[in-house]
Amino acid sequence: MIMPGPWPYTATRSDVGVLTVGGVAVTDLAVEYGTPLWVVDEEDLRERCRRYREGFPGVDVTYASKAWCTMGVLQIVDEEGLLIDVASEGEMHTALVAGVPADRLILHGNNKSEHELDRALEAGVLRIVVDSFDELERLERLAAARDVVVPIWLRITPGIDAHTHEYVRTGHDDAKFGFTLSLGLADEAFARALELDHLDVVGIHAHIGSQIFGTDPFIANAEVTLDLLARWREQHGVVLDELNLGGGMGIRYTHEDHPVEVARYGKAVLETVAERCEALDYPQPRLIVEPGRAIVGPSTVTLYEVGTVKPLPGLTTWVSIDGGMSDNIRPALYDAEHEVALVSRESDAEPRAVTVVGKHCESGDLVREHAPLPSDLAVGDLLAVAATGAYTSSMASNYNRLPRPAAVLVRDGQVRPLLRRETLDDVVRRDVSLR
Repeated sequence: MIMPGPWPYTATRSDVGVLTVGGVAVTDLAVEYGTPLWVVDEEDLRERCRRYREGFPGVDVTYASKAWCTMGVLQIVDEEGLLIDVASEGEMHTALVAGVPADRLILHGNNKSEHELDRALEAGVLRIVVDSFDELERLERLAAARDVVVPIWLRITPGIDAHTHEYVRTGHDDAKFGFTLSLGLADEAFARALELDHLDVVGIHAHIGSQIFGTDPFIANAEVTLDLLARWREQHGVVLDELNLGGGMGIRYTHEDHPVEVARYGKAVLETVAERCEALDYPQPRLIVEPGRAIVGPSTVTLYEVGTVKPLPGLTTWVSIDGGMSDNIRPALYDAEHEVALVSRESDAEPRAVTVVGKHCESGDLVREHAPLPSDLAVGDLLAVAATGAYTSSMASNYNRLPRPAAVLVRDGQVRPLLRRETLDDVVRRDVSLR
């Protein structure tokens, strides 16, 4: 039986109710690799890369690696022809060690250090996205020292409210990212950059937020940024021919979520760009889009083992699993909801609403409130949480000194490790004893 809703493409249930992903039973994975465990459907991951390239023909599709930056994931998206956006020296280093050519990397970040920028210049990344006046001066100085001219994009804050969680909105006026258009800062940044000898503004970047449903905010972003390019052409006589419209299309975390299909998203953006360029008599720029969550998020499920079932008569039934906010901070940070299912056996028991929680010393350590799970759920059962490829491993911690989980890649009945499980020795490795 194929698993409907937010589960990976190859997810099915066997005759006895066991979830299989990539042709591998999760019960076998739990025995061999332990839990918690991130299970990545390689076919799903590759197919989503391909759908973006098909949905945005002629566009440089760029994977936003902050969603999940590990060598294996970066190698796969690189093999599928995507550029890679890195937002720190650590992400850049991971990509380079993974064998991704530097000229396929785009460096982002609102507070890049001199060391990070110099490392990017040394490596020869494709583009650096400049985020502040301080960075303009910093990068000019570093480029001058190397006697090179650096192609850059200016990050623009376009004043578009994407109507998503406040922590993942980035395009509204009062944001920490970019040069705010409505305050005249974008105009000032462009004017200043034109006076610098070692920086070459070749385009602009505007990302409006994450987990957005609907195409209207993306259409507005394209219109605002193209209008800006046309105005700068009139004011400065300069035609910029690269436009990065960011990412942010939402994914399905539960059955209630209904994101826009990539083909429709791409069609809306490309038609808007074509129409606006024609109206402005502006040459169509090279376009870049930056999906991250939409590439890796739906490909992954997290396996947990139930350790405690605590029914409180007339109140809540608490189901505790062997992970929690240290491997998925999203519910605590964003009030996010994920689909949760019993995946180690079938059950005919009536469902009841339970609250699935982690094992951390925090009341906010929630996995899912009011999860409809079988009433015979018991210690030792395996639960799977859907759509956990994005912002889980990448935001994981050792809270309460829990070792971080392993991750495996599954395809056609084969299993390949992506991340080894941390040991307790790993957890204390950075500690310095005072005895």
